[in-house]
Amino acid sequence: TQLSKGWKFLWNESLTNLWRGAKLKDFPSDGWQIKDGVLTVLSSDGKESRNGGDIVTIKKYSNFDLEIDFKISKGANSGIKYFVETDLNKGIGSSIGLEFQILDDQNHIDSKKKFKVLEFENEQWVDFKKGIKKNRTVGSLYDLIEAENLNEKRSKRPVRPNTWHRARILVNDGHVEHWLDNIKLLEYDRYSQMFKALVEYSKYSKWKNFGQGKSGHILLQDHGDEVSFKNIKIREF
Repeated sequence: TQLSKGWKFLWNESLTNLWRGAKLKDFPSDGWQIKDGVLTVLSSDGKESRNGGDIVTIKKYSNFDLEIDFKISKGANSGIKYFVETDLNKGIGSSIGLEFQILDDQNHIDSKKKFKVLEFENEQWVDFKKGIKKNRTVGSLYDLIEAENLNEKRSKRPVRPNTWHRARILVNDGHVEHWLDNIKLLEYDRYSQMFKALVEYSKYSKWKNFGQGKSGHILLQDHGDEVSFKNIKIREF
């Protein structure tokens, strides 16, 4: 299928040469399935990057409009990352980059408030420090900015298991937007003081100049849960 207005497909069954394993030279030999134009990361009991591992575009991107249709299984966790530098984390776990969170908000613990009961000298204490922040829900800039419904006077529309939804990430220099099913969820300036302050109080604070790169890879995450992708397309500015 030909695309107009500068759009290019980043995936079909013959284009594995556009992607590689984040920690590999080639496309993973297992853990990912390609069937009927759909790319699926297979379940491995929720183990992050321990099966097929993340995949990244071979090319790096700077200014772009990215659209990806995704379908989650019940309780699934995954993500679409951008401005990824695969050299930052060569150990266990996912590669480092800005992340459009993919999550089953209704069934995954990352979207719930939780606590841990601690026992000390026969007394019980509730440790609220273990609570999960709202910026880990679907569409959020993971661990940094919560996704909201910016187009309508209502809450964010739900993402349901076994249903196709569309993620959109728009980047123009420092300006970034996250969209879900044609609804804008958030926008930010990755070069701003506010963004840098958010990073300082996040899990990314140990990575120097996090999210500040001029270009980077696009990544689809293997978080150990089954998630499918299709209609992966991009246009550059």
